[in-house]
Amino acid sequence: MSFKNVVITGTGSYIPNRVVSNKDFVTNKFYDDNGEVFQASHDEIAEKFEAITGIRERRYVDTNQTNSEIGALAATKAIENAGIDKEDIDQIIVAHNFGDVKNNTIQTDAVPSLASRVKYSLQIKNPACIAYDVLFGCPGWLQGVIQAESFIRSGLAKKCLVVGTETLSRVTDDHDRDSMIYSDGAGACIVEAVEGEELRGILSSSMATYASEEAFFLYMGKSNITNSDPRINYLKMYGRKIYEFALKYVPSAMQNCFDKSGFEIGDLKKIFIHQANEKLDQEVTKRFYRLYKMREVPKDVMPMNIHTLGNSSVATIPTLFDQVRNKTLDKDHSLNDGDVILFASVGAGMNINAVTYKY
Repeated sequence: MSFKNVVITGTGSYIPNRVVSNKDFVTNKFYDDNGEVFQASHDEIAEKFEAITGIRERRYVDTNQTNSEIGALAATKAIENAGIDKEDIDQIIVAHNFGDVKNNTIQTDAVPSLASRVKYSLQIKNPACIAYDVLFGCPGWLQGVIQAESFIRSGLAKKCLVVGTETLSRVTDDHDRDSMIYSDGAGACIVEAVEGEELRGILSSSMATYASEEAFFLYMGKSNITNSDPRINYLKMYGRKIYEFALKYVPSAMQNCFDKSGFEIGDLKKIFIHQANEKLDQEVTKRFYRLYKMREVPKDVMPMNIHTLGNSSVATIPTLFDQVRNKTLDKDHSLNDGDVILFASVGAGMNINAVTYKY
């Protein structure tokens, strides 16, 4: 029996060189939502921040780099890793949130699309290689993978390049404590049809959008400082509401996805979850396993890179997957042929998605 599998055949990532530690925010004066200065010392703020998020440091792009440029760098590595001819790519799907935001500017730029810019940087000549963007909040890269699978199974594509790239350092408010969460980075993969005698690759998926009150849990708003420029908006969030939303809905979405795969929970080897917040990710995973009557989360099931890379939105999962796949994260995390893994993400929208995958 032969299976038409949809498989990730190559991955690549770009981790910016500029390291920004929590101590580097010591000169930032943080204000609350009412425009009042927090009285706590920077050390106290940083200590509490790390205890909740797990973030010690993050990466920012150099001043001369743009979002589409680092996306192209990750894409180049994915193409090389897959060993394919770039001219055979049928679709380039680029997930992001803010387009290209040049250093010291106040305007996003997404014309032409970032996918077209990535195609230009890769110097792909084939006009049948269709390039388009996906705006789906932090789950954008995973949504791109789901779309790639759909096009491949429909017969409209055979090979797709999916990129998640973001430069959140360009859209954050220096006077908002939440700015310490965000970072820059890019991850990419090649998704293609592969005939095989064993079932592998993408097995199942689930998706949801909650857009009532939840639609504006993440939004663009004014700076916390009272005399800020009214023309400029920054990335803002209701952190507590997002935390509670994720705990309520993400575990069941993961279960819905995994149950459709046909595998037993004991078969699950790794969970690649969006690197939003260490405590949140741990609690979501704990609640996911409790849906299967398991009180303990299996050891080493959830690799994390948030401690040193921060939250780069659409780039967190593909970067993490690339690190584990190429054994550059740590010795406790690796993938073997036949491993069943689960991808899951949540973010602005509010959107949730998940994919079960057999490696």
